[in-house]
Amino acid sequence: MTLALSRPVQHALPRVVGAELTVPLVDGGWVRYCDLDSAASAPALEPVAAHVAQVLPYHGSVHRGAGWTSKVCTALVENARADVARFVRARGGDTVVFTRNTTDALGLLARAVPGPVVTLDLEHHATLLAWRGREHRVVRAATTVAGTLDALRAELAARPDAALVAVTGASNVTGELLPVAEIAAIAHAAGARLCVDAAQLAPHRRVDLAGWDADYVALSGHKLYAPWGAGALVGRRDWLDAAEPHVAGGGAVRSVAVHDGATATAWLPAPQRHEGGTPNVLGAAALGAACRVLDELVDDAVPAHERALAARLHAGLATVPGLRVLSCFDDAADRTATVSFTLGELPAGLVAAALSAEHGIGVRDGRFCAHPLLERLTGGRDAVRASLGLRTTTDDVDRLVTALHALARRGPGWTYALVDGRWAPTPDPRPADPFARGAEPAAVPGCGD
Repeated sequence: MTLALSRPVQHALPRVVGAELTVPLVDGGWVRYCDLDSAASAPALEPVAAHVAQVLPYHGSVHRGAGWTSKVCTALVENARADVARFVRARGGDTVVFTRNTTDALGLLARAVPGPVVTLDLEHHATLLAWRGREHRVVRAATTVAGTLDALRAELAARPDAALVAVTGASNVTGELLPVAEIAAIAHAAGARLCVDAAQLAPHRRVDLAGWDADYVALSGHKLYAPWGAGALVGRRDWLDAAEPHVAGGGAVRSVAVHDGATATAWLPAPQRHEGGTPNVLGAAALGAACRVLDELVDDAVPAHERALAARLHAGLATVPGLRVLSCFDDAADRTATVSFTLGELPAGLVAAALSAEHGIGVRDGRFCAHPLLERLTGGRDAVRASLGLRTTTDDVDRLVTALHALARRGPGWTYALVDGRWAPTPDPRPADPFARGAEPAAVPGCGD
C-alpha cells in the first residue's frame, strides 16, 4: 500500500490508520484532518493494525502456559523482542526489556545506574527527571553543537566520576540531531556509558546502537506508528542483571521461599527480571511489527519523504509575518521534520486552537516537556510545534502555511477564551465526544476510515 502524495514527494510508504479521517470545524464544515502532531504520538500504520487484528484471537498466558495460544503469545513477545533488537542494530549480547514507553524505560535504567548521571539542559523531561534520588549534573548546551560537545567534555573532565551520560538523539522541540557517535566516544573516554533517548529519532533516522558504540537506547512504540502502551530499553545487560527489579512479581523470579515469615527471592536475569506480571502482548507485537516495517524504510525512504516536506515547510514559514522558528544550534548538520515557532504576540495556545477549530489542523502548543530549553529559547513563553511524518502530504504543509498567514494578518476568525487554562472556541459547536454513550458514530464523517 502507498500513501498518495502530491509531487515531488512520492515514495513507497505505508499508509497510516485514519489517513482520510475528517474532522468538524466551528463553522459547521468538515475537512480531512491535517495531523501535524506526530512528534507527540504517531498514528498506527495499517500493516501494524492488521497484525494486531490478526493476533488478537490468540489470547493466552505468556511464558507459563502449555496451551497452544500460550505458546503463540510467547512466540509473539519473543519474536517482537528480536524485531526491536534488529531495528536498533543491537549487539549480540544486548538485551531488550519491554516497558510502557521511553519515560518508563529511562526510569528502569535509573534503578540500575551505579553512579552519577550527566545530561544536557535541552532534554525532554523524561531524561531530565529520571535520575532523581541520585547525583545528577546538567550541562548547559552552547549555541553550537561543537560548543556543546566541548562543554560536555569539560564537565566529565572536571568531575570524572560519572557513570552515565544520557542525551536525546533528536530534540523534541527543534528536531535538531545530536552527533551520537561523537558523544559516545566522549563518554567512554571519561569512563562513562551513554544512553540515547531515541523517542524522537527512531521514527525518522536509523538508530544504530552498535555503530554508534552507545550502551543503551530507549524508545516508545506510539512514536513509531504503533498503538500506545509499549516501549523498550535496549542495551548492555550487566547493570540490568544487577539492579533491583523494575516490576517485581510473577515471571521475574526463579524461586520464592518463605523463611521465618519473610520471603527469600532469587530473581531471573534481564529481560524477565524487569518484566514482572503479564506483559502487554499486543503492545509488544505491535511495536515489533512497526519495527519490521520501518526497518526497510528508515535509512532512505522516510528521510527523503520528510526532508522534501520539511524544506517546503521552512520555505513557507519564512514568508509568514512575525513568525520565528526556534533553533538550539547554529551549526546543526541535520534535523527531523519537527519545527517549533512563535507567531508575533499571539499566544501559542490560541494559535493551536484556531488552527484546529477553523482549519482542521492538529499541532502541539506549550513547552513540550522541555521547560529549561524553552526558558532559554523563548524566555519561558509557550510555542507552537508542527511535526511531520508518514501521514503528511504537501497539501498539509500548504494548508498550515496558508492558515498561519491568515492568523498573522487578521487574527482568529472565531471567538476564543481560556477554559481551564486552555484556549477554546466560544461557543464550540463541535461534538465533544462522538463516542459518548448514546452518540451516533455514523453521524461523524470519517470515523470508519
